[in-house]
Amino acid sequence: MVIERQNKEARVDFEQACEAAGEFFSQNDYAGKRILLLIPDNTRSGPTGDIFKIIYEFLGPKAKSVDCLVALGTHQPMSEQQICARLSMTPEERKNKYSKVKFFNHEWEKPETFTSIGKISADEIEQISDGLFAEEVDVAINKMLFEYDEFFILGPVFPHEVVGFSGGHKYIFPGIAGDDIIHFFHWLGGVITNPVINGNKWTPTRKVVEKAASFVKVLHNLFAIVALENELKGIFIGDTLQAWEKAADLSEQVHIKYMDKSYNTILGICPEMYDDIWTAGKVMYKLEPILADGATLIIYAPHITEISYTHGKWLDKIGYHTRDYFLKRMERFAGVPRGVIAHSTHVKGIGTYIDGVEKPRVNVVLATSISKQRCEKVNLDYLNPDDINIADYENRQDEGILVVRHAGEVLHRLSNGFIPTIPKE
Repeated sequence: MVIERQNKEARVDFEQACEAAGEFFSQNDYAGKRILLLIPDNTRSGPTGDIFKIIYEFLGPKAKSVDCLVALGTHQPMSEQQICARLSMTPEERKNKYSKVKFFNHEWEKPETFTSIGKISADEIEQISDGLFAEEVDVAINKMLFEYDEFFILGPVFPHEVVGFSGGHKYIFPGIAGDDIIHFFHWLGGVITNPVINGNKWTPTRKVVEKAASFVKVLHNLFAIVALENELKGIFIGDTLQAWEKAADLSEQVHIKYMDKSYNTILGICPEMYDDIWTAGKVMYKLEPILADGATLIIYAPHITEISYTHGKWLDKIGYHTRDYFLKRMERFAGVPRGVIAHSTHVKGIGTYIDGVEKPRVNVVLATSISKQRCEKVNLDYLNPDDINIADYENRQDEGILVVRHAGEVLHRLSNGFIPTIPKE
């Protein structure tokens, strides 16, 4: 059963969210139980803190403990101050009302924090991936999960480049998962490509996530949020898969914008919640479908100074390239994590690699505080952000020029249904 409140046209207010939570908690008793909340990091918008506080109003007086684990995937760890901000918690509230809540970062770089809970067989992978891969995949997760009686997943749902729509069990895979499954399904998504995956619900990669989730035997429920920036459009509470499906259906209505034509130049203004290109790449992922062949996307983010805080060394080594640049000679990149390769292809976009010549479909330009030399090193173009006047790009759609503010969460598609794909040789 899923309890929901939704309205794609208007805000779902705090009182309605409280009503939904109250209905859920009236049907489920958590007295004396140890509860863990999986929460997003600061690369996702939405009123996560408001919903956390609602949950705590019901759980705090009854549960033995209520703790939070940040589902980082392989992102940077968050400080206590950052987690408090993520949960809309003032320092005074932290010291008093929420003093018993423990905060944990998922320590993805420490193998000792994981335990294997099963393996997806090569035959199953072959079936799920429509024959693209046939390999056994180990499913490992953060063993902290097993220190609690139950856990909640709390976080937003958006169109996503790797699985189609984020949220739900994706907060486990890759949120608190081990390397094997993370790198496998990210590369599967890279091979299928972002324009084909993004904004579609039941993708092969989502099927991998749900198969992996079937090995998780700890009881859990989902508090799925659909929000446009910080305006709540829907909340779905209950069975994780069912709640996620309903949230994804609403996200499809809220977070996909249809355009009548493609554009030759797009200035994507990156919000500050993306602090490196590893996360700011979402600007490209959400705009690639409306870039014309040969077009230029400018990722405008003067606040960004780094390619990737966690994977920068790998990206300095391999650079940003199209899928086929890697796929046609994977033996050269045998030691590189496939999730890093997938990110590289998603940012560069689709294109060809024929007879040793790479031809990306579009040109991706960084207008950040990353130096021109570093941009060239990783095979991306450079613009000095100081030379960009946003007003010069505005109100020029008739000329094929578009400005997209807060780029990275709303997926843009062509209203005629066209999806750019890699041409056959």
